[in-house]
Amino acid sequence: MGAPAAAHDHPIAGSLYYDEQKPEAKRRAENFRAERLPKLLGYFENVLTQNPSGDRFMVGKSLSYVDFSMFQVIAGLNYAFPRAMEGMSRKCPRLMALHQRVKGRPRIAAYLASDRRLPFNQHGVFRHYPELDEG
Repeated sequence: MGAPAAAHDHPIAGSLYYDEQKPEAKRRAENFRAERLPKLLGYFENVLTQNPSGDRFMVGKSLSYVDFSMFQVIAGLNYAFPRAMEGMSRKCPRLMALHQRVKGRPRIAAYLASDRRLPFNQHGVFRHYPELDEG
């Protein structure tokens, strides 16, 4: 299960609204922050360290869709779980550096600053509920 799916799973049923499953959502978020997030990001941090070309890109010697995808996953997790990700940033410095490198590329930066970039919101894959980022 990837980060977007794990971050957006409905703890009881997809047909129920968040308000109908808040206690379960809080429990699942606690598990996600404590277990899944460190495991997932630790795995990708390790992928970066094992790239024979150095730790600048996920695979190979140059930027690829894998790097763009990892950028989006980190951006979404930063939106959904800002407190948890603050702690994870110290444990995954290479991954966070990759995120900043992708974000800083001139054309990516221009896109992020443009009206074309849809902001994260409560209707997308990554949603922010402050009570789920406690602990």
